[in-house]
Amino acid sequence: MDQDQVRPVLDARGPFASVFWEDSFNTEDAARQLDLKSREIAAGLGEQGADEATIDAVVTAVLDGDHPVGAGGRGVVAAQGRVLLDQRLAAPPARQVARVSELPYLLPFISHGGAGVSYVVVAVDHRGADLVEHDEHGREVGSETVAGEQHQVHHVRGGGFAHASMRGNVDEARDQNLVEVAERVAERVGRSRPGRVFLVGEQQSRRALHAKLPPAVRAITEELSAGGRAAGAGRDEVEREIREALARYRLAGYEELAERFRMGVGRADGLAVTGLDEVARALSEANVDTALIGDPGDAEVWVGASPGEIAVDEGALRAFGVGSRRKLRADEALPWMALVSGASVAVLDERVDLDGGVGALLRHS
Repeated sequence: MDQDQVRPVLDARGPFASVFWEDSFNTEDAARQLDLKSREIAAGLGEQGADEATIDAVVTAVLDGDHPVGAGGRGVVAAQGRVLLDQRLAAPPARQVARVSELPYLLPFISHGGAGVSYVVVAVDHRGADLVEHDEHGREVGSETVAGEQHQVHHVRGGGFAHASMRGNVDEARDQNLVEVAERVAERVGRSRPGRVFLVGEQQSRRALHAKLPPAVRAITEELSAGGRAAGAGRDEVEREIREALARYRLAGYEELAERFRMGVGRADGLAVTGLDEVARALSEANVDTALIGDPGDAEVWVGASPGEIAVDEGALRAFGVGSRRKLRADEALPWMALVSGASVAVLDERVDLDGGVGALLRHS
């Protein structure tokens, strides 16, 4: 997770209501169960001092949101009567959460988030392609068609030199269509910076397009076997392959972070630290590239009003002249401080041994 994904929250003022619940809609009494959950959530927020406008905003989001087919989860962060973040979770949370605190609780969005990666789907054939852009939550945010209509793309019957010449012209036209598609894909990638590009459609056209993409675009592009340009062609299968591809991509990203941590921790010149003290120090120095969170439990840290004002010991903040000091949960303060400083946040499981459940990859040693 990075700044752009939670910008509305970072720009808001607390207190924040952070709510996560199972949103499965696969039983006959699902609507009644959801109503009960909304009442439980409202009561829990009220007991913690949330204002009525914020409670109403959360309850409305719980009841009126789109429901998944089968099992699923949702998360909402609200403040001052407005929902700031409303995202579907890839899996139901282990338990229902309703918190009211000075900082938002963002970890479940990271550990149970949906796609988490923006992407472009390119359905290609010899005539052209349809490009559909999706945000990091899988929602369609833009589309265009590259028609290539000015080029003849059908072979004609015949023989001899005339036939060979016409066939060559057709092949050249198909090639030119794919060149145009490759240019448009590259333009969109350069403009929107998606994490992945998926190619679907005719195998021959798909492979030819892949080869024509610029190296930087080719590096984030993957061919899928399902689907095509025809309306609805293998849609369910395409979506399944995309989910699987994104899951592989995320796992590879986690493995890369874990390997960077293992290579850098415990060395004087290393680019990784672990433990609450070390991570808080790195955050105070704006030296965190990626905050790594496991399970910090109920640990707390002291924070000031400005980015970088964080320490395990209140005396450290006092020594630096920080006047407004608050003791907050580490699982809220660390992600917040990382994000406002421009760092990313990742939740890692048993891949690495994080002292106190926290670690960080550093920008410099």
